[in-house]
Amino acid sequence: MKKIKIGNRTIGEGEPVFISAEIGINHNGSVDIAKQLIDVATTAGADAVKFQKRTVDIVYTKEELAKPRENPFGATNGDLKRGLEFGDKQYMEINQYCKQKNIIWFASCWDEKSVDFIDRFNPPCYKIASASLTDDNLLKYTKAKGKPIILSTAMSTMNEIEHAVGILEQKPTPGLIILHCTGTYPSKLEELNLNVITTLKKKFDWPIGYSGHEVGVPSSIIAAALGACMIERHITLDRAMWGSDQAASLEPKGLQMLVSNLRELPVILGDGVKKVFDSEIPIKKKLRRIG
Repeated sequence: MKKIKIGNRTIGEGEPVFISAEIGINHNGSVDIAKQLIDVATTAGADAVKFQKRTVDIVYTKEELAKPRENPFGATNGDLKRGLEFGDKQYMEINQYCKQKNIIWFASCWDEKSVDFIDRFNPPCYKIASASLTDDNLLKYTKAKGKPIILSTAMSTMNEIEHAVGILEQKPTPGLIILHCTGTYPSKLEELNLNVITTLKKKFDWPIGYSGHEVGVPSSIIAAALGACMIERHITLDRAMWGSDQAASLEPKGLQMLVSNLRELPVILGDGVKKVFDSEIPIKKKLRRIG
């Protein structure tokens, strides 16, 4: 399996799991909350934080933006989407703060204009959201930036995934990480289907990861045990906060538990060679009648 470089981290089999703490829109339009979430990620020991960038008037139709939707920014869906979208000033602060905290940051860009916007900050990689997996033009446009791409695969058939991967791995390719994902918030345990990680590993020669929207930590540990080289989870200051993604996110203690368990996983899994440990020998002598 190929290995991919993002910043100073190498991602692939035999490497420590790359842990991405997705802030997404859980900042609720506040740079202060975004900075607090960056602090949560760095304190826990995550490798990166991820945002999302959308040009609202391109991604959504006028009809969709005009729909009534009471929210902290106004009375329409458009008020909400614009209120949650960071611009130049906010991302300049985020960029500087992540440099100060020595943590990687990147974003999922939902349209070509957003790709150009984020490109000004020289991100180490780009994320393709599951909703954009079938947008061939966006895939090609993002690939042309020459940075590694992380592809989420929720709501997608295997044929759709193969088609997207076929575009992204055309030479010259900067590299690809494919994330298994279920697109509900929060996801039901019976719909996680983590064995797809094994299926993707057999089908593609790229690092395979997992983007989880479920409640709790254990399933993400299982995903890593199945061979996921990257784990992405949404984070929040409090799951009871206002916002559509908060309930599917990990609070600070949850993220700390996730990172700690993922760092211990290689030690727990071992090398696969059956052996008698020195610590077992006195117990063996004490308990066995023969041998």
